[in-house]
Amino acid sequence: MRPLPIVAAAALALTGCAASEPNPPALGPLLETIERRLDLAQAVALHKWDKHQPVQASPREQQVLSNVRAAAPAHGLAPERAEAFFADQIEANKLVQYTMLFHWHRLGTAPDTPRSDLQQEIRPQLDQLQTLLLKQLADFEQQKPQHCTTMVANAVANRPVDHLTQRALIRATGQLCDKS
Repeated sequence: MRPLPIVAAAALALTGCAASEPNPPALGPLLETIERRLDLAQAVALHKWDKHQPVQASPREQQVLSNVRAAAPAHGLAPERAEAFFADQIEANKLVQYTMLFHWHRLGTAPDTPRSDLQQEIRPQLDQLQTLLLKQLADFEQQKPQHCTTMVANAVANRPVDHLTQRALIRATGQLCDKS
């Protein structure tokens, strides 16, 4: 009868090891850059509100994904891996845009804040973040932890962000721990 408490204690100790495994150094910067990309969603949504454009922009999405596939090998990433990661970034950004547009339609107005030009200001920032995200994704791939999904879930849950950004981060990291 004595071995059962010992086995239970050992199992609990092993469970604690997974939870206490430190985050890989690449995870924090990657999440920060994903957040920076998500921050641009409001500016994109404002542009689409003002121009009466839909959130869904399939040709632009395909262009981004094609560019990412082409750039991936230079970062040591498989094109398919980079494309899947960026498809998640696009979907997370659209989640923010749809949510903001929904609220503005309910209110009957968008915020009276300065607007940024989509072509001249926002897209160049997105392109810069794309390059940085590819580098950071490659760094993360080199340090991917054993308990990756738990670690990413805890890191996202502990980010000091609003509810919408947290939901978008969940979407943006949906395939982060998938095998390359």
